[in-house]
Amino acid sequence: MTTTAILLAAGLGTRMRAALPKALQPIAGRPMLRHLLGACEAVFDRIVVVIGPEMAAVAEAAAPHAVVVQRERLGTAHAALQAVPLFGAGEIAILYADNPLISPATLCALLARRAAGDVALALLAMRPPDPGRYGRVIAREGLVRRIVEWADASPAERAEPLCNAGVFAAGAADLARWLGLVRADNAKGEYYLTDIVTLAAAEGGRIAAVEAPHGELRGINSRAELAAAEASVQTALRAAALEAGVGMTAPETVFLCADTVLEADATIGPYVVFGPGVRVAGGAEIRAFSHLEGCRVGAGAIVGPYARLRPGTVVGEGAHVGNFVELKAAELGPAAKVNHLTYLGDAEVGARANIGAGTITCNYDGAAKHRTVIGADAFIGSDTALVAPVRIGAGASTGAGSVIVRDVADGALAIARGLQVDKPGRAAKRRKESG
Repeated sequence: MTTTAILLAAGLGTRMRAALPKALQPIAGRPMLRHLLGACEAVFDRIVVVIGPEMAAVAEAAAPHAVVVQRERLGTAHAALQAVPLFGAGEIAILYADNPLISPATLCALLARRAAGDVALALLAMRPPDPGRYGRVIAREGLVRRIVEWADASPAERAEPLCNAGVFAAGAADLARWLGLVRADNAKGEYYLTDIVTLAAAEGGRIAAVEAPHGELRGINSRAELAAAEASVQTALRAAALEAGVGMTAPETVFLCADTVLEADATIGPYVVFGPGVRVAGGAEIRAFSHLEGCRVGAGAIVGPYARLRPGTVVGEGAHVGNFVELKAAELGPAAKVNHLTYLGDAEVGARANIGAGTITCNYDGAAKHRTVIGADAFIGSDTALVAPVRIGAGASTGAGSVIVRDVADGALAIARGLQVDKPGRAAKRRKESG
């Protein structure tokens, strides 16, 4: 039987007061929609994403899955109704992009409850510490009778602890029929997806609730809820890294991305931040207050403290990147050293090369980026400016304070600076004249 997930991602995130659509708000460096897609891709045969008008960025994030547009935002049932032409046959589940942390195991449990064959509709429910404004699941004798939105609930109904998570599963034909019957006769004048519970019950269908942890099913509608979800995910990522053999002296201060790869025996110091696309090999050490994004760090390398590795950077095995060093699209060869106060952009540094303090690659001419190549065993003197495109040969050296604008041959010493001129007594005279 074909299984299809319908993801509702048309929300603007008004309560977040953000220009970025709610589905694209990041958790651990990954948009909420991509978190949910990852879980669904592990469970469902097909995925359809419902977006709002002028949401090209959300459509791009949904790729390669099918996308349909809800032209008017008339409620959640109306949004799901737009996907009916793509239902096909088989089992349909409807989910929300702002419930991004649902696990594949929970989705499998939902489908398994439907597959048991004794219920027309299955839904996910939770018992949050603070039920707040969640819709309440009214259940008796193990079966769901109805769901009441908080705005329409009586005081007794608001006292119910079981809350709706907004995820439903049913057969395609039944779900399409119920969606077509939903009416907007409620306090908000919207077409509520939750009304399919009442419609299913009116036909004599049995409805079951599958309970799952609040941490998975929490809705994210505000900046505070987004921050709470971030904290929860970071805790899980740190725990997984520690379990995998990664050393962290102060794990609560380390921030990871969902795709961060830390191999066993890597060591991470306090206050290190990982952006998307980072891989750190075993035996490497990332020291305190460093920021890494889109880069690879080889075995036994040392990075930091206070280092910044930007996208496209590769730090070779046993290489050193020291304090206040920034690397961008730079390849640092094995055992090369860039120990302090340096910027290398669009650069290739050979094995065992030593880059002196204050060195910079002048890689941008105002219109285009140019590359600097530094050969193996080269020595770059302190405060050298390498004006790209330029090549420093293997074993070559540059004098401190040089501005290098031409290639330097293998084994050569390049010195490019003005001659020092001393004026005897001039300093004392100036001090006297300035009074």
